[in-house]
Amino acid sequence: MKITEYLKIESAADLSRSEVGRLGTAVIFIVAVMVYTGTKFAHIEQSYLLIAAAVIGAYMALNIGANDVANNVGPAVGSFALTLTGAIMIAAIFEAAGAIIAGGDVVQTVKKGIIDPADINDPDTFVWVMMGALLGAAIWLNLATWLGAPVSTTHSIVGGVMGAGIAAAGWDIVNWDSMGKIALSWVVSPLTGGLIAALTLYMLKRLVFFKRDPLQAAQTVVPVMIAFMSWAFTTYIFLKGIKKLVAVSFPSAVLYGLIAAVLTWLVVAPMVRRAVPNLTGDRNGVNKLFTVPLIFAAALLSFAHGANDVANAVGPLAGIVDVLTEGDGGAKVSIPLWVMGIGALGISVGLALFGPKLIRTVGSEITELDRSRAFCIALSAAITVIIASQLGMPISSTHVALGAVFGVGFLREFLEQRMHRVVENVLAEHQGDPHFDEVEKVLRDFENAQPEAKSEMLDRIKSMGAEAVITKAQRNELRSALKRQLVKRSSLFKIVSAWIITVPVAAFMAALFFFALRGMMLP
Repeated sequence: MKITEYLKIESAADLSRSEVGRLGTAVIFIVAVMVYTGTKFAHIEQSYLLIAAAVIGAYMALNIGANDVANNVGPAVGSFALTLTGAIMIAAIFEAAGAIIAGGDVVQTVKKGIIDPADINDPDTFVWVMMGALLGAAIWLNLATWLGAPVSTTHSIVGGVMGAGIAAAGWDIVNWDSMGKIALSWVVSPLTGGLIAALTLYMLKRLVFFKRDPLQAAQTVVPVMIAFMSWAFTTYIFLKGIKKLVAVSFPSAVLYGLIAAVLTWLVVAPMVRRAVPNLTGDRNGVNKLFTVPLIFAAALLSFAHGANDVANAVGPLAGIVDVLTEGDGGAKVSIPLWVMGIGALGISVGLALFGPKLIRTVGSEITELDRSRAFCIALSAAITVIIASQLGMPISSTHVALGAVFGVGFLREFLEQRMHRVVENVLAEHQGDPHFDEVEKVLRDFENAQPEAKSEMLDRIKSMGAEAVITKAQRNELRSALKRQLVKRSSLFKIVSAWIITVPVAAFMAALFFFALRGMMLP
């Protein structure tokens, strides 16, 4: 047997073993949930339904961790501010902390008011609706993760509740006004996130990277931007992260954010001044100033996500628990600590086992990210959520984060294309002059340079005056460089397609599972 073939077999075997290990760990977690629930509620008449619901809730939590959390840490990993292992550890800790500390003890079981539980009079039917919704949403999330498409877990569970509700009580049970707002968020969320991220990055380029001494400019600009990030995240955490612990009005949250911003600037400004002499005077040197802020951003985004999105996994489960143990199951139910624990632990385990695939997708497969771009993405996510919460817009944090990634990529394309057009026009004005070798060298250096370094090279090309020359072949080569795409279009189409079909696919699958459950349970 050839050595290369042997190595291929060994590589395939290693991959298989790792997959089996991850699946085995996930199964152990689900079995542990099954045993715990069965032991705790063995005295209940329909304990088997509660055990099944807990297992489905645990499966949903695993899939939330595998898919949704990537948006919080992906940019930090893609920019090498965090290692993959470090990102997983930070996200797992802060996701769990957000869920346990700030997840709250009361949550709407039926997200966004999609259906009215009062229209489902039979408690057994309500249980089947919630189980069908969870199972439909979880399986769609699992499929999306396998396809490498980050999707909204909130929209998945909304689709699941809608589909199972329609199957149980007909089309009239759905609040179509709420569904219309959610459909609008498919457009509003990514566009808003992308626009804010692009504007932030463009401002950073104009104020820092396009300057002749970027590091000198960064001494003034970077502390201000980090302070602004501190304001955004402090406000964000008060409005979204700990709203179930402490009720804070918007003006108060903004004021606390301003206090945090001032304190942050007082601390960061001297630190940046001390760090600058030890950094290189190029883009890489400036990027290193954003490392620590990116780590904090990843942690805070994960905390807020755990506080808010854990309800997607355990909200319906809490409704089932309430029906089977208390006989109620209204629009709001109390979430026991053990149910919240299943959601928090499941999200962390799912992230550790299956999250790296989506983290790589968000961090490196859509567009190339460095730390300044990742900083703009994280800042955009916080600002967009703040704006949306005040305007009452239903938005998806997944759509916002990915819209910001695409916005950064498309801005890079625009700036690079515009720069190439300028160079082509300048060189075209000097046709017929000698000194081909010298101009070719400048041109090749220009094509291989970072976008921000091209401004200085343009000045050099312009200063050559009549000595500049370009041939038709060179013009064609420059024109092809003009078309270079810095955003992977296949990723764009795949992700947007997954967003569009999330609600209908989750609804269809949930309806199927509702009919299957009802068929099995009816005498």
